[in-house]
Amino acid sequence: MTAPDDAAAFLALQAVTTATLTTVLLKKGLRNVWIRGALPITPQAQRCVGRAFTLRFIPAREDLATPESWSSPQSTRAAIEQMPPGCIAVVDANGVRDAGFWGDILCARMARKGVAALVSDGVVRDLAGVLSTGLPIWAAGTAAPPSVAALTFVAWQQPVGCGGVAVFPDDVIVADRDGAVLIPAALLGEVAAQATEQERLEDWIMQQVQSGAALPGLYPPDAGNKARYEAGKAAP
Repeated sequence: MTAPDDAAAFLALQAVTTATLTTVLLKKGLRNVWIRGALPITPQAQRCVGRAFTLRFIPAREDLATPESWSSPQSTRAAIEQMPPGCIAVVDANGVRDAGFWGDILCARMARKGVAALVSDGVVRDLAGVLSTGLPIWAAGTAAPPSVAALTFVAWQQPVGCGGVAVFPDDVIVADRDGAVLIPAALLGEVAAQATEQERLEDWIMQQVQSGAALPGLYPPDAGNKARYEAGKAAP
């Protein structure tokens, strides 16, 4: 669920591309924020913003990765029941692409609970059923085998490494057609404000380009163009 103090920042981020966010975060010294392998696989996967609910798999061990493990208290099924509405489930699947970590029934339950999206460096299975649930998903593709063919589920709401990115519970995820980007929880308000300003500046630059302006000195703007931009902002 979105906390009251999240609302303004989340609303702002709904209008900011992940491309812009990577630039803003790069300027703050954060280079490794784009989750590798997590690309939209559902047509309804529009821009999505939410707090991360993390889940972690490790490589399969035959005595633990069994169909019987799906009934364990420490299972993906149990983890789903702990997901709050509005969260984005971030699944560390080790980048495994020959076993589907998630299927249609699990996605259906998440959609019913109001989970905002699923993001992972792994692959899903039961694609037709998954698509029918309406849950927005960013993943590395699809595969027929079940998770236990290659993965052991071990934990939820712990730090994970998804697509090479360190994700902590309650970090913020923004996902769009370019993929999924992490914003550290402590930087939410600051990044949202800076990204909004960056989008506004780039909209102005695009207007100049469409009017025939050359790029040198415009993108990025030199002192003269910065002054023109600021003057335009101040104009009634």
